Amino acid sequence: MTNKKSFSKNGLSHLESQIIQADSIEAIKDLPSRSIDLILSDIPYGIATAEWDVLHDNSNSALLGTSPAQQKAGAIFKSRGKPINGWSEADRAIPREYYEWCSKWTGQWLRVLKPGGSAIVFAGRRLAHRCVCAMEDAGFSYKDSLAWLRERAPHRAQRLSVVFERRGDQEKAEKWEGWRIGNLRPTFEPILWFVKPYKIGTTIADNVMSASLGAFNEPAFAKYAGSPDNVITCGFSPGEAGLHPTQKPVKLMQALIELTTQKGQIVLDPFCGSGTTLAAARNVERRCLGFESNIEFVEIARRRLEEDLFAAVKPGL
Repeated sequence: MTNKKSFSKNGLSHLESQIIQADSIEAIKDLPSRSIDLILSDIPYGIATAEWDVLHDNSNSALLGTSPAQQKAGAIFKSRGKPINGWSEADRAIPREYYEWCSKWTGQWLRVLKPGGSAIVFAGRRLAHRCVCAMEDAGFSYKDSLAWLRERAPHRAQRLSVVFERRGDQEKAEKWEGWRIGNLRPTFEPILWFVKPYKIGTTIADNVMSASLGAFNEPAFAKYAGSPDNVITCGFSPGEAGLHPTQKPVKLMQALIELTTQKGQIVLDPFCGSGTTLAAARNVERRCLGFESNIEFVEIARRRLEEDLFAAVKPGL
């Protein structure tokens, strides 16, 4: 395992593929400035998917618990997060607290990226706008928002009529037949695309000449998406899923890596989970570095790199 303390002294010239167990907010401080070509990360969404996704100070006895209906539904409903309106007035602060959490690392992301380098982030639908604000306030330019269309998505909206039936109110159950509590089926997730500004007075073409960054590879992306649209449909390859509760397909990450980088450049994933970004980077001949605090996921990521899992993943969707 690479000693992160040696990064500032030795740079990343000899980096190949590395996963380090560490708190990314602290570990990234040891990376040299302007040493990374692309940051690609599926960051915590702050919606209480699991304990590591609780990024606020407000708690309630029901948080991360399960109701009888959730237990009956099985794996789809593993735990209960907070509803949008919360359980208390203090819960209204959750979006602001998510922004404050993002602000802890956005400045370091900007520092370690090379001028014209991209930071591509999966941030979730509910609080993505807070991540955008934190990134912009740190100095990033918000380039675009892409949409990842998932092949399958569970519909978790409860039928309102069932609630009234349980209360023994058949009249209201019939009146509200067809209405649901919750959200529409979440078939897409936003992908936020940011860029580190390049030197004032220069052009993108100038920056490409000096840093080999700033433009995007349309044909490479089209291999996966079929067109240069900012919408991409992608699912998991057989046997690929199940390594992490918020895992993304390797092909999706390969598409984003090839969109913005060239072979040999360095991809950083500060919240790398089970190592999908690292596996994707290795598949398309990029060097990669990942930080992850959970030892269980670190071991999965290391195994994927050592065994070269999914190395045969091809671009076609």
